[in-house]
Amino acid sequence: MTERLTKAHAQKHVKGGRKSKLTVLDMLVVFLAYLHDYRTMKTLAFDYGVAKSTIHSIIMWVENTLINCGEFTLPSRRVLKEDASIEIVLVDVTEQQVERPKKSSANGTRVKRKSTL
Repeated sequence: MTERLTKAHAQKHVKGGRKSKLTVLDMLVVFLAYLHDYRTMKTLAFDYGVAKSTIHSIIMWVENTLINCGEFTLPSRRVLKEDASIEIVLVDVTEQQVERPKKSSANGTRVKRKSTL
């Protein structure tokens, strides 16, 4: 993976340009940490001392580069459906907001008194 990314990075910067704050190896580690540990881009940005948008750009660039090289692709849907040994499991991992009860005098909060001066 590192070799492919190094070649792509060199090809991207043939004409020059601003140097990246992160090395190619750091970019790969950021990408893998994002996928494996489900870390947010904000925490990755804090750890590496770059902006959140930089982390987003790195993740997208590494992902697209690895997909385009052809060695790191997943099998197609047709192949997965034909293979009977693969079991498909769907998991709903969407986040939902938790409704919190509103505070009222019945719950023990004190009612604000209006001062009359």
